[in-house]
Amino acid sequence: MNKAFVKESDGDEDEDALSPSLRLPPGSKNYMTRRGNLALREELDQLLRVERPKMVETVAWAAGNGDRSENGDYIYGKKRLREIDRRIRFLIKRIENAEVVDPAEQENVDQVFFGATVTICDVDDADGTEQTWQIVGVDEANASAGMISWISPLARALIKARAGDVVRFMSPAGVREIEIVNVQYI
Repeated sequence: MNKAFVKESDGDEDEDALSPSLRLPPGSKNYMTRRGNLALREELDQLLRVERPKMVETVAWAAGNGDRSENGDYIYGKKRLREIDRRIRFLIKRIENAEVVDPAEQENVDQVFFGATVTICDVDDADGTEQTWQIVGVDEANASAGMISWISPLARALIKARAGDVVRFMSPAGVREIEIVNVQYI
């Protein structure tokens, strides 16, 4: 089919292509910490000022080498350029819709809200092993670093709870009961 009759992407399906853990609930704000917002801005700046211009230069050089249909540098470069442009659109949307929350400015520090660092222990755990999680934005969640998204089942169960409370939530392993040991805003 001729390309003139193929609908070009306007970027709306970028949100549909996201993994479920990165999708925001409909109608909700994109909460993030200052650190998370800064990280997205730095990535956007890196893409706009370094990676994209370098790739444009590579594609221009490859295009000047003649036959583009068998030119690996040109084909790969165009594909990578589309990936960079898609990521730039995504980052711009996320930054524009961001609601930056500073955990240090939280007034009700004895209750769990966005930005809290919460220490928990499993009620059923005999040895009392504690885990510490910070509740952060969807784009900055990283379980291996102890940061969980505010839309995760654990974070939703913790919201509005206080130290000493026992909460139940549905984890991938089944229903769990956890006790909140400590709540901090760092």
